[in-house]
Amino acid sequence: MDIIKIKGLKIFANHGLYPEEIENGQDFFLDIALYLSTQKAGKTDDLNLTVDYDKFCRFVSQYFVQNRYNLLEAIAENLSRAILLKYFGIVKKIRISIFKPNAPMEFEFQNVCVEIERSWHDVFIGIGSNIGDREGYLKKGLEILDSREDVVIEKISTLIETKPYGGIEMSPVLNGVLRIKTLASPHELLKICNEIENKLGRKRVIRWGPRTLDIDILFYDSLIFEDSSLTIPHIDLKNRDFVLRPMAEIAPGFVHPVYKKTINDMLCDLEKT
Repeated sequence: MDIIKIKGLKIFANHGLYPEEIENGQDFFLDIALYLSTQKAGKTDDLNLTVDYDKFCRFVSQYFVQNRYNLLEAIAENLSRAILLKYFGIVKKIRISIFKPNAPMEFEFQNVCVEIERSWHDVFIGIGSNIGDREGYLKKGLEILDSREDVVIEKISTLIETKPYGGIEMSPVLNGVLRIKTLASPHELLKICNEIENKLGRKRVIRWGPRTLDIDILFYDSLIFEDSSLTIPHIDLKNRDFVLRPMAEIAPGFVHPVYKKTINDMLCDLEKT
C-alpha cells in the first residue's frame, strides 16, 4: 500500500479543557499519513485518481476549526473518522499525529502529541431467518445495517434454504452471507448486529432456536480473537455448509486465518464428509 504524507500542517483552533484555551485558542500541528494505492494516478498523471493535497488540507482545517473537543484523543478519533468517510474508496487507512506545543503545563517540554491509526475493515457477516416473513426480516436487517455511515455493504450472496442447525425441531432457515467494510471495532460491530436483531424481534430463548433474524460476524479482516462475548473467526464455521456455500459464492479465495485454507477448499472438505 502506498502512502501520501502531509507534515506539520498548522491550524489555529480552540480545543482544550481550560477556559483560556477555549477563549484564546492556540496553534496545533498535524502529521497525516494516508494509505492508498497511487498506481493509477502515477500511470495516468490524473489528479482525480488520488488525493488533491490542497483540497484535503482545506477539508481537515475546516473540520478542525468548526468542531471543538476537550481532548487531543477526541480530535484525533473524530477527525480520522471524518477523513475515512470523506475519502471512502480512495483512502484505506490513516495515521494521524496531532501536536499541541503550547499545552498548559507547569513543566518544560518540547511538545505533546497524540498519534492514532484507523482504517476500514473487511468483514464477512452471516445472516439467517426462519420465522414469519423470512425474506422481509433479512431485507429490513440489511437496510438498517446499510443505513449506517460506518458500514458499507459491498456484496450479498444468494439466499439459500437449509435445514436447522443444532438438532432443534423448527422450520427451514433462509441463510446468506454479506461482505462489508466498516469503521467499527469488533465489539462495536457486535453491538450493532445485536441491536438490529433486537429491533426486529429476535428472542434468545433456546440456543440455535427459531429467530426472526440472526446476524453473526464470521470474519473480521484476518483477526483471530476470543473473549467471553465474541469469537472471531466464528466458531464451528468449518462444519456449517449454510455459511460456507454462500460465502464461497462471493469470496471463494478468502483464506481462513486459523486453518489456512480457502473457503472453497473448506467447502469441498465438508462436502466430502
